[in-house]
Amino acid sequence: MEDHAHVIVAFEDVSYSYRRKPVLTGLNWAVPAGITGLVGPNGAGKSTVLALLVGLREPRSGRITVADTRGGAGGRRVGYLPQRFSLVPSMRVRDTVAYAAWLNGLDRTAAGAAADRALALVDLVDRADAPVRTLSGGLRQRAGIAAAVAHEPEIVVLDEPTVGLDPGQRVRLRRVVERIGETRTVVLATHLVEDVANLCSTVSVLDEGELRFHGPLTELVAGAEVTAAALEEAYERLLGREDR
Repeated sequence: MEDHAHVIVAFEDVSYSYRRKPVLTGLNWAVPAGITGLVGPNGAGKSTVLALLVGLREPRSGRITVADTRGGAGGRRVGYLPQRFSLVPSMRVRDTVAYAAWLNGLDRTAAGAAADRALALVDLVDRADAPVRTLSGGLRQRAGIAAAVAHEPEIVVLDEPTVGLDPGQRVRLRRVVERIGETRTVVLATHLVEDVANLCSTVSVLDEGELRFHGPLTELVAGAEVTAAALEEAYERLLGREDR
C-alpha cells in the first residue's frame, strides 16, 4: 500500500467475485485528498470499486478504510451519485435535496438548511422552487449532485456525471465538481478524458480488475503537457491498444 500523508480512502488487498467469477483480486488503492479520476474500459471493474467504496457491496477479502478527517462523521462520510438515478418529477428541487439530506441522517430543520447550501454550491438557487420535471439534463445532473452532497460528506463519488451532456453543460458541471473538490475528496469515474484533464490531480487506470496506473496526471503523460489528447494517447499505450 502506498504511503500517502493525506490518504482519504484505502483499499488493502481487496478482492471481490460476482457469481464466483473474480472481478477484483488483491486491489491496493490509495485515494488522496482532491479529485481523483477513475478510468478504464468497460468491464474493468470500475462499477464494482465504486459499489465497494460507498458500501453497496462488501469485499470477499481485504479491507477498505476511510480516514476520519472531521472527528467522527460516521455514516455521513460518503455521498454518491450513480450514473443512473431517479428523481420524483413532481417534487420541487429544494424538497428533493432536503429529502436526500434527511435520508442521510439530518433532522428536518437541518435538512432544509443543508439543501439551501447544496443548491448554492451547484448554482441552482434560482430553480429551488421549480418541479424536477422542468429541469434540463444538465440542471438535473446538478440537482443530483446537490442531493449527493447536501449531508456534507467528506467523500463524494460521482459515476459518469457528464455523460450525455452537451459541451456547454459539461463545462458548467465541471465547474461545480471543481468547486466541490476544493473542500472534499472526489472520486470521479468517467470515460471522458476531457473530464480528467480539466478536473483531476490524480488518475487511476483500472483494467481487468487490476490497477494499471495510479498517480499524478503528469506521470501518466510522461512529462508532456497535460491535455485530453496526451492523456488519451498515454491511456492507450498503457493498455497496449494503440493498434487495435
